[in-house]
Amino acid sequence: MKTKEENCSMIKPTISKIGILTGGGDCPGLNAVIRAVVKSAILQHGWKVIGIEDGFGGLLVHGKARSLLFEHVKGILDKGGTILGSCNRTNPFEYKFKTNGKVITEDRSPILIETLKTLEIDALIVIGGDGTLSIAHRLFQMGVPVVGVPKTIDNDLASTDITFGFDTAINTATEAIDKIRTTGESHHRVMVVEVMGRYAGWIALQAGVASGADIILIPEIPFSLEKIFHVIKERAKIGRHDSIIVVAEGAKPKDGDRFVKRILEESADSIRLGGIGEMLVNRISDELDIESRETVLGHIQRGGSPSAFDRILSTRLGFGAVNLIAEGSFGEMVCLKTPRIEAVSLGEAVKELKKVSVELDIVQAARAIGVSFGD
Repeated sequence: MKTKEENCSMIKPTISKIGILTGGGDCPGLNAVIRAVVKSAILQHGWKVIGIEDGFGGLLVHGKARSLLFEHVKGILDKGGTILGSCNRTNPFEYKFKTNGKVITEDRSPILIETLKTLEIDALIVIGGDGTLSIAHRLFQMGVPVVGVPKTIDNDLASTDITFGFDTAINTATEAIDKIRTTGESHHRVMVVEVMGRYAGWIALQAGVASGADIILIPEIPFSLEKIFHVIKERAKIGRHDSIIVVAEGAKPKDGDRFVKRILEESADSIRLGGIGEMLVNRISDELDIESRETVLGHIQRGGSPSAFDRILSTRLGFGAVNLIAEGSFGEMVCLKTPRIEAVSLGEAVKELKKVSVELDIVQAARAIGVSFGD
């Protein structure tokens, strides 16, 4: 017997109007998804498309929804960011705000659902990472016809081979590291490049390998400062007085924890990581008396024009999301199972993060060519 959730996902109502929103951090390819949704929904099905501004927050206030027509998505395929705006602080189930100096948490999901009814939206496409899609899953359990599209530059969603935005992010990081290497070589410096990656080290790993980094530090492999010092000293012995260290913001030492820069109580995403690159530079300079510099790539990894790969993947996923709605397959997320675009339940999609395994061939290949992971 099918569960209530499974039966709900098989309902195939008449569709005339769909909504679309982008949640969480922005990334290259979001506009390409929006464009694919709008064009395929109108051309293939004659549906109206409503764009919800600023993520789920746009469904908690009036005036944040607008029609999307061909002219609104013209020329946005190669544009970074999202024409709808995004927000990674608005969880309708745990809406946080300050009043009289205190942080209050409130469930505003009923307001969101009522807004969808008022807008006469028959189905909602939610584009986001694990946090955004977890919210989408809860809304589906409450009866909202939802379809998900995976998005994160961290590439940490286990149910899809790759997320759009990741390819562009590693290309951006690789190009930056290539440029940083030349100045490091010129001044015989150890250059530390901090990239994004709170829980998963995919960006650091792949950008590090692509740029020929000497040391790569990721959350999945706790590092030893002594090992890092040893690698740098051994390189100096053979005349290599410059080194490149690529470190994910969520990397941590064997006897410590992640470096937290700031905590915002009123935010749903309260922890702000930062400082690991600075710590490494200070320790290397103090312990080895070698000049060292830190570069934090930060949000440059999220910006800019999407790569050709991301433009194509985004287009395929946007079209796939529209197909799921046409089939009445709600509560599912489109995903890439190379070479096909398939679907998986939202519950399965957000069950676990995809982390780097030490057994992966890319990790083994990196070790084989002399890259240290600090362990």
